[in-house]
Amino acid sequence: MAAADRLVAQRQRHLKWRAFDALELFLMGLSGVLLFAFCTTVVLDIVTRTIGHPWLWLQEVTSTFFIYAIFCGTAAATRRNDHLYLTAIAEALHGRARIVVEMIIRLVVLGVAICFIWFGYLNFLRGFSSFRMPSMTPIASLYAAIPLAGVLVALFTIEQIVNGLRNGFEHAEPQDASAPTAPEGPRP
Repeated sequence: MAAADRLVAQRQRHLKWRAFDALELFLMGLSGVLLFAFCTTVVLDIVTRTIGHPWLWLQEVTSTFFIYAIFCGTAAATRRNDHLYLTAIAEALHGRARIVVEMIIRLVVLGVAICFIWFGYLNFLRGFSSFRMPSMTPIASLYAAIPLAGVLVALFTIEQIVNGLRNGFEHAEPQDASAPTAPEGPRP
């Protein structure tokens, strides 16, 4: 199995379109790169301050990596069903009750995504009147992550709603070949 295949979650395949697998792979990779860059810039900030020669612009870069990692990770986690869901409640139910709870959860997430899009866009526009110091970059460069994440969260939520209504939300998960299996029968 290629590394790319392992990065794309195979869990709940019945709720996903293969066409978005490349986007999930990209988001997972980008999240990893952003997290690594964030950690690296924090270390560099600590080192440069400790030696008495701080790089003031480094805090801007660090906050940019942090914010983009959060919103990129939110979109990836939504596709993977790892975030923003009350899965324990829904998975304990069956039949019509499960469908109702799954739909309520996803409609709430869709509402949050729409708020990300709308209010994120408004903040993005207002961000051109505020500037980050010392670079004087418009703060809109940070706010752009919010509506972008909202679009992706909405897209992945709609994907799950459509496929859930078409295929059902309840499916047996395939056994992971690399997962340890419990021994059968009593131990001697």
